[in-house]
This record gives sequence, structure tokens and C-alpha cells, in this order.
Amino acid sequence: MHQSKNQISAVIITYDEIGYIEKCINSVEFADEIVVVDSFSTDGTFEYLSNHPNVKVIQHPFENFTLQKSYALEQATNDWVLFLDADEVVSTELQKEITKTVNSNTDLVAFWFYRTFMFKDEKLRFSGWQTDKNYRLFRKSKTKFSDKKIVHETLDIDGKSGIFKEKLTHFCYKNFEDYKSKMLKYGRLKAKEAFYKENTFSYPSLLLKPLWKFVNHYFLRLGFLDGKKGIVICYLNALSDFERGRELRKLEKKNELAYSLVMP
Repeated sequence: MHQSKNQISAVIITYDEIGYIEKCINSVEFADEIVVVDSFSTDGTFEYLSNHPNVKVIQHPFENFTLQKSYALEQATNDWVLFLDADEVVSTELQKEITKTVNSNTDLVAFWFYRTFMFKDEKLRFSGWQTDKNYRLFRKSKTKFSDKKIVHETLDIDGKSGIFKEKLTHFCYKNFEDYKSKMLKYGRLKAKEAFYKENTFSYPSLLLKPLWKFVNHYFLRLGFLDGKKGIVICYLNALSDFERGRELRKLEKKNELAYSLVMP
């Protein structure tokens, strides 16, 4: 009997990604379904997606990355899901590896992808990113996003996982202000995560964590070999840790004030 090929849903979340989402969508046209959940973009992203004949786009308010991605995953109709960020691109070679894998009767239920980081149109070879990998292809029926994280979300997997040979291309750095705002947003979300876990603020940590992040990524993870790009990326990644500390202190103060108001 002829066995029909396993179908793939490409799933993406977006917010103000015009200029990047087009490349991403073009690279997942090989999928049987493209689902995008947009958190009310204001730059034309939603209009572009709405007018694309092969895209099913839904608007949904953003609360945190885990909830948004969990909602997006629910919209996929196929079991095999390719879940991408809007600034990621699947090469032709990676498309072939994905298609071959899902049609190979594999017993693996999720796959790690290594990523090539792009600073504008140049590769970042070091700066802490050289070992970065994420789950990007998985079976919906065997996975869910962990509720323990609200940023840099992780998958809970029921089964075994593998690693792809081909890399995903990640256009992480558009310009200084864009990457800075992204890092500050991550920092604030990480502070909320820490606050919910009852981690406490300390001034030594506020200073030492960002300093260690910079030293680790720039010197130990060879960021200096990326030249000026390395300095910029390592500084902004460290800034994210500094913002986490500042925001955690704000949340603690707000909580202390609320507590003092209800206490007799």
C-alpha cells in the first residue's frame, strides 16, 4: 500500500517583523500549512500575512512567550510542527533534511537545530552563540511548552530527541536600537520569571551577573574574534541581565508597598 507523506505545519509568532517575516515565510513554503499568530503588529506585518495566499494568520494578544507559543501550537492541524521565530530562515538543504526526517518513520519526537547567527548580513561566529541550539521540529502530540518559563521557553518532551546536521539561519541583529529593545524586553520578562520563583534581588548580583555575562561571552566564548560585532552583541546581552536585576527590584518594591497597604 502506498503510504501518504507525513504533513508538516510551520508555526510562527510575530510582532512588527516586516522586512524579516517575508524571508521566513518564503523559506517554509514547502510546509503543508503555515500558521502565524500575530500580537497586533503596527508595521504592516499583519497586512502582509493577511494578503499571503498560503498563510493562515490569527491575531492574539501577547502576554508572554510561553503562552503565545502554546496558543500558536494549538492552531496547527498536523502532528509534525516546524516552529520558527519570525527572523529565522530555513535553507534549501535544511528543508530537504526536515522533509526526509518526517517521512522516515523515525521514533524520535523532537529535533534540536543549531543556528547560524547573522549580524545584519554578516555571520557571527562566536560571542557565545556558537553552541546555541533550540528545538524547532517536533511532534505536537508528544510535546508541550513548559509552564516554568515565560521567556526563552523550553519544551517538555515525551520521547527521544535528535539533532539536525543543517543549521537554521537566524537574523538576530537588525540594528542597535532594535536588538537593545529586544534584550531589555527579555530582561523584564526574566525578572517576572525570577519574581514568581521567589528569587530575591541583591546589589552584588545586579552588578556581577552582567559583568560575568560580558566577560564570559567576549573573552571565554571568543566574542573578541567577531570584532566590533562581538563588542556590541556581548554588551547588549549583558544589558539584558542588568535590566533583569533592575526590574526584579521594582517588582519587589511594588510588592512591599502593596503588602504594607493591606497590613494593619
